[in-house]
Amino acid sequence: MSGPRSDDLEQTTTSPFPRLAVGDRDAMFGCFRVLRPDGAVIAPDPDLENGTGVPDSDALAMLKSMVRQRAIDERMLGLQRQGRIGFYGAATGQEAGTIAAGHALQLRDWVHPALREGGIALHRGYPLATYLAQIFGSAADTSTKGRQMPCHYGSKALNFVTLSSVMATQMPQAVGTAYAMALRHAAPDRPLCLGAIGDGATSEGDFHVALTFAGVMRPRGLGLPLLLYVQNNQWAISTPVEKQTAAQTLAAKAEGYGLVGVRVDGNDALAVLRVMRAAAEHVRAGGVPVLVEALTYRVGAHSTSDDPSRYRDEAVTRAWASLDPIDRLARYLVGRKVLAEDGAALLRARYDEEVRDALAAAEAVPPVALRTLVEDVYAQVPAGLERQLADVG
Repeated sequence: MSGPRSDDLEQTTTSPFPRLAVGDRDAMFGCFRVLRPDGAVIAPDPDLENGTGVPDSDALAMLKSMVRQRAIDERMLGLQRQGRIGFYGAATGQEAGTIAAGHALQLRDWVHPALREGGIALHRGYPLATYLAQIFGSAADTSTKGRQMPCHYGSKALNFVTLSSVMATQMPQAVGTAYAMALRHAAPDRPLCLGAIGDGATSEGDFHVALTFAGVMRPRGLGLPLLLYVQNNQWAISTPVEKQTAAQTLAAKAEGYGLVGVRVDGNDALAVLRVMRAAAEHVRAGGVPVLVEALTYRVGAHSTSDDPSRYRDEAVTRAWASLDPIDRLARYLVGRKVLAEDGAALLRARYDEEVRDALAAAEAVPPVALRTLVEDVYAQVPAGLERQLADVG
């Protein structure tokens, strides 16, 4: 597998800003981007704020959440290696694709996440204490009551649906959520649903089912308020993307279902934000659903159960790591004098301290009570189970 191509990721944009039309080949086969790896704006537009269309407040808010997400992920990976938690799936190197997609949404919008979208919940205000409690499965785990493996967060208050480990099941569910929104709300200002997956999940039958229904279901004669978001990190655990599909891009799959397809540089937070905001406005108004492919790379392991050095060329990984999305956005903000030269390092130190403090509190919480195994299961717990619970105290 080759490393990043200069014409695809580094110096130039290979597509204009997507027109959000079915069959737009520039959008499906190009790769829209705003920033070079050094943080310079590729083609400043004098008609747009800051030449990019992204206010400084948005860029800084995204950077803060991206740095915080990495601080959390790196600490959790260390805990797993020490045997203090059982599993973790980090978003290292994909923070721009995760946080910028979430930042483009409104709090009334629903999210059906994949493994690396936990940062969206945190960005929306999901408490770090609850996030850590879910990872530990402790008595403070109010989202899953210790019944789910780590990284399976959920929050009804934040419209963030609990992750399922079964690949792609969230996609038909996202279509159903969007269908309900279309029935309950009128265009042009409808809430929307984001269904997020990785590239590997596009090989699942549920992906085909979801795109089929997304294309044909048109309540009130309008498209569903639905964004289908694929973080193409180029690896489905150990299977490279070119072994999963013969399609030139994943965004191109949209055309066959009557959907809009757009490809964006997933390591460029400004580009992802612009594309996702434009797509959100499009589907709120009644346009057909949009399939967004965010091109990135999984610089770490699939999860703590995986050793990528056994199946891929890590020289390629190092080349992609040089395109770090946090460094890119930080350099842009330094250039705009919104961030000090050492601003990203200071943010990292602040979040490291926050995670250490939260972790100390989280590890002091006792495990969930055994009785919670049967809560929410029976209206009246069977006598046999009551006796077993009594026997174990």
